[in-house]
Order: sequence, then structure tokens, then C-alpha cells
Amino acid sequence: MANAVNPISIIVPCHRVIAAKGKLSGYSGGLDKKRDLLPLEAEHTRVDLLQAAFS
Repeated sequence: MANAVNPISIIVPCHRVIAAKGKLSGYSGGLDKKRDLLPLEAEHTRVDLLQAAFS
């Protein structure tokens, strides 16, 4: 419910929430916007998978 009323969704990243089976689900900006935001962020993100796995 909190994500539905998030007025600053690009700063508090509720668009990164996915459904239990890994599918895209509800987003106040619409699924098309969510689908656009995720790869855009991925282009500028580096994750050390080994470090993340043990955090």
C-alpha cells in the first residue's frame, strides 16, 4: 500500500519491486514506465555479485 501513494517514486525506488514469480506488477506510473526505468538504471549500475551474495 505504501508504494501506491509514494509521491517520489523515482527517488524511493518502488519501481524495482517485482511480483513473487519475477514478473512485473503494479506501478503507479504504469507498467510501460516501469519497463523503461529498469533497464535504464541497469545501464548505470555495477554490482559485485560475489560481495552481494555474502552481505
